Amino acid sequence: MEHWLWIILAALFFECKGEDKVIQEQGDVIAAEGDTVTLYCKYETTSAFPYLFWYKQDVNDYPKYVLRRDASGTENAQEFPKNRFDAELNKTSVSLKIQKLQLSDSAVYYCAVRPTVTGNSKTLYKNLWSKDNRILHNIH
Repeated sequence: MEHWLWIILAALFFECKGEDKVIQEQGDVIAAEGDTVTLYCKYETTSAFPYLFWYKQDVNDYPKYVLRRDASGTENAQEFPKNRFDAELNKTSVSLKIQKLQLSDSAVYYCAVRPTVTGNSKTLYKNLWSKDNRILHNIH
């Protein structure tokens, strides 16, 4: 018997003065255990060297860091090994590929962009969740 997975995409914003954003238009993805899925995320930034992130949020839990991609390298969280969770970064998008799907992969996945910090390194950051807890705004 096949078990079906539900993967939901939502936009997580790390915005700077309204110039940087991510766009996730794919909607819900339904797949079977063992399948491979690719989640797509477009981004817009004024930075020449942005950092792109993926997060996973299980029901009634906080978002967990999955991986980071940027021009200088890659990093995966320990619980999300690169042989199952990988991302391809290009100039306008960062796609997350999840292989050998497991039921525990069912979740909401967020992508985020953070530009390289330049100028005043003492800028203060304040995180604000939207009312439905689906969008995190990073205000500075």
